[in-house]
Amino acid sequence: MSKLWSGRFAASGAALLDEFNASLPFDQKLYEEDIKGSIAHATMLAKQGILTQEEADQIATGLLQIKQEIEAGTFVFDIAHEDIHMSVETRLIDLIGEAGKRLHTARSRNDQVAVDFRLYVQKQNIVIVRVLEEVIDVLMNIAKEHTNTLLPGMTHLQHAQPINLAFHLLAYVSMFKRDIERIESSYQRNNVLPLGCAALAGTPHNIDREYVAKLLGFDSVSVNCLDTVSDRDFALEILFNISTIMMHVSRFAEELILWSSYEFKFVTLSDEYSTGSSIMPQKKNPDVPELLRGKTGRVNGNLISLLTVLKGLPLAYNKDMQEDKEGVFDSVETVYMSLNILKEAVRTMTINVGRMKQACEMGHLSATDLADYLVQKCNIPFREAHFITGRAVAHAESLGIDLSVMSVPELQKVDARIGEDVSQYLSLVHSMNARTSQGGTAVTSTCKQIEIFETWMKARK
Repeated sequence: MSKLWSGRFAASGAALLDEFNASLPFDQKLYEEDIKGSIAHATMLAKQGILTQEEADQIATGLLQIKQEIEAGTFVFDIAHEDIHMSVETRLIDLIGEAGKRLHTARSRNDQVAVDFRLYVQKQNIVIVRVLEEVIDVLMNIAKEHTNTLLPGMTHLQHAQPINLAFHLLAYVSMFKRDIERIESSYQRNNVLPLGCAALAGTPHNIDREYVAKLLGFDSVSVNCLDTVSDRDFALEILFNISTIMMHVSRFAEELILWSSYEFKFVTLSDEYSTGSSIMPQKKNPDVPELLRGKTGRVNGNLISLLTVLKGLPLAYNKDMQEDKEGVFDSVETVYMSLNILKEAVRTMTINVGRMKQACEMGHLSATDLADYLVQKCNIPFREAHFITGRAVAHAESLGIDLSVMSVPELQKVDARIGEDVSQYLSLVHSMNARTSQGGTAVTSTCKQIEIFETWMKARK
């Protein structure tokens, strides 16, 4: 089969070259973007008098027929056509003849693939934002029900201070909010039209790039054609953004794995999103969060792969850049599935409020409150208060009790300056609600955070 670019060649390429060179097996995913970009290009060419209106209409009709054939599964993808661009153009010429041969005027596959891939990435940015919003909605709904649910806050995976479950979940809301803001910033920065740059240096044809940008929904056109045809920053950005999202997902997944274990029992994952063991009938495995944790390494690898491909390329386009798409396609599909299944696993899990409260009664979570009490009520310098509190914790350990329930007489054995009112300050609820500073875990502060996030979400509607 003669290739559309084969005029300079005396011999046909080897079959092995066809297989090695082709991107069609994966870039056929870009058919919709390719057809959309080609219709806009033909429309502009007609507007500028480079094509007749009849030719542009024939091209648009033919391209829409090809779109229908692809979506109906009747289109024949032939690897000899190399990529989605040549596949569509070859079929277009078969359908409409001479007019189809005029479509590629004033463009190159270099700017064609750049616009197709950019359109795909921009569309996926919007899709990912939508599913992130759905995850946030689920977390917010749970948070609003659990502003008073005690939970041990931890550092170093050791009991630290009492917090409430809503406060903990809002930490992840904060992360996913940043993810949305990061994606939207990337979308805005990269919403620039590549088409019209041709191979690398522009075109002598009297084209109107601003008109094409308007047709395709871009905010502006690129400034430098040499940069534009080799620019894959937009692909790197979506890969980085997805890696960051999945890092946040993985952290949450790790906590769900811990929380659903017998050692914690803070949550029970639903049977819908759990699996069993092939040998141990009692097992209920947290495979969903484990897979979420594992898939994070996969998307990180896709980011590093593209960074490595691009790092040594001279300007402008190089065939190495054909390796830019598979990792993006994979990461997009991975994050989409991951966020959706995380949303459902969290929505359907059971929260064991009593077990969370019981865990707060271990580990002397109100120790910092005793130190603060000594500073505020007894006028003791913090370093001395810290030492006294350490002795009080050691005494509680010797008695086999938690500091939060230690009697006043026992505390006064540690330091006689401790007053009769100390017990109220060691209460776990008091400890949690004492942290009223902006961003703190007190119920009043947590409710303000919920209000802030709700206001932000409503402004996006």
